[in-house]
Amino acid sequence: MRIKLFLILSSVLFAFSTGFAQNDQIFLHNGKSIEATISLVDDFKVIFKYVGENAEQTLSKKCIGKIIYNSGREEMISEKIEINGEDDWEKVEILMDKSEIVGLKKVDEVQGKTTALFAGYTSASGTDKRSMKKLLQAAAKLRAPFVYITADKDSKGGMQSGAFGAQGNKKGIAYTY
Repeated sequence: MRIKLFLILSSVLFAFSTGFAQNDQIFLHNGKSIEATISLVDDFKVIFKYVGENAEQTLSKKCIGKIIYNSGREEMISEKIEINGEDDWEKVEILMDKSEIVGLKKVDEVQGKTTALFAGYTSASGTDKRSMKKLLQAAAKLRAPFVYITADKDSKGGMQSGAFGAQGNKKGIAYTY
């Protein structure tokens, strides 16, 4: 009788210990998943530890579709952006904070450059919009859903700008999942 009671108690304790040792699941947009312990979810990133490790890791929320916590609660983190070509340029997102690129893969550098030959025909804001559109189109052509801006130079008319009108020149780095 003591042996049966011991086996039953051992089984119950084992069930409790494995129930509490469950980990969080991170589901990435690239199709992979990570078993981990989530430490922090903030505006731009998720900080976690791999199972059996103490070193903290960081991923941009842009990489993560959802998290299923060990409690069973499911949290949607971000929607996956599908870019199928240059026509999808309006879907490309501009990343403003460097922590948003952690875990994303660099595709290539992109540029959007425009020049208005005569200031009377195109305003500086129009030139700025066109250079931004060209930058986003360049990223979409690479099928990259994200651009991190590295340079944003605009100049207004005169000989010093290299033309008789406004110029816009934007540079960035295109990223994917």
